[in-house]
Amino acid sequence: MAAPALEAIHLVKRFGDFTSVDDVTFEVQEGEVFGLLGSNGAGKSTLIRLFCALLKPTSGTGRVLGIDVAQDPEGVRRRIGYMTQRFSLYDELTVRQNLAFFSGVYGLRGKERADRLAWAIDTAGLGGKEDLVTRSLPGGWKQRLALACAVLHRPRLVFLDEPTGGVDPISRRRFWALIDDMSADGVTVLVTTHYLDEAERCDRIALLDAGRLVALGSVGELKEEVFAGRAVLEVVCPRYLRAQEQLEGQAWVYEASLFGDRLHVVVGDAEEGRRRILELLEKDGNAPAAVQRIIPSLEDVFIHSIEMSDQKAGHP
Repeated sequence: MAAPALEAIHLVKRFGDFTSVDDVTFEVQEGEVFGLLGSNGAGKSTLIRLFCALLKPTSGTGRVLGIDVAQDPEGVRRRIGYMTQRFSLYDELTVRQNLAFFSGVYGLRGKERADRLAWAIDTAGLGGKEDLVTRSLPGGWKQRLALACAVLHRPRLVFLDEPTGGVDPISRRRFWALIDDMSADGVTVLVTTHYLDEAERCDRIALLDAGRLVALGSVGELKEEVFAGRAVLEVVCPRYLRAQEQLEGQAWVYEASLFGDRLHVVVGDAEEGRRRILELLEKDGNAPAAVQRIIPSLEDVFIHSIEMSDQKAGHP
């Protein structure tokens, strides 16, 4: 079996008394689209910066394409592409000037340079717009340009830190088509995102909470693992906030979360849970009510995993 493209082995990063990455271990295989999911402050960006050799681990080991990030940071940085949350572009330069700058940084010369610049313009969909100042570009165009700049040198591993924040849904879809193309060419992609529909497109997901790895696997595996022996029921009733308050106080309810104007309730047994919920709502005059079992979504997985992690850590 081929060596992993990316390895975290008991990786820890502390800033003074604050632990941003807490004993994280996982591997990413070559050609995978791997998602890092978590709330703000969960440690996603810190973990990426450790892998990009922009930060040094407090303890543990990070390897990128077989290279130890602490022992050879320059070797790591030469072999990867990195797109930050702010697109990594120079707003006062034109599209052409940004591409020329990054091609020089990556040491591209001659025909290879010309070929890659032409590829970048085509990939970003900016043909005929090479002389536009970058700050004038719409978010989706700037996003694609930033990705093209990050992969001019054909890296085998690309890190994308919340690359689709603040762009419209059509631009997000086009951007993910580029990610799929890179993966098909054997490029390994690690991406952080707050959009759960994007996370669904990843081959596997690591879910972080307060720096800890709390779940790891494909979307299907996570749904099976997180809700093993449990059922998710959707509850519709007139006073859903009142229902949530009541259900959260029941010993047989693992969790009751709001999803718009309805509740998702996690119970041990679907039929028994449905009977008890209807009985409770009827007794409270919270009717008409409907309860049905549903297939858990990735959002259910996310909320339930965080709740369980906080309980284990003793957080309220």
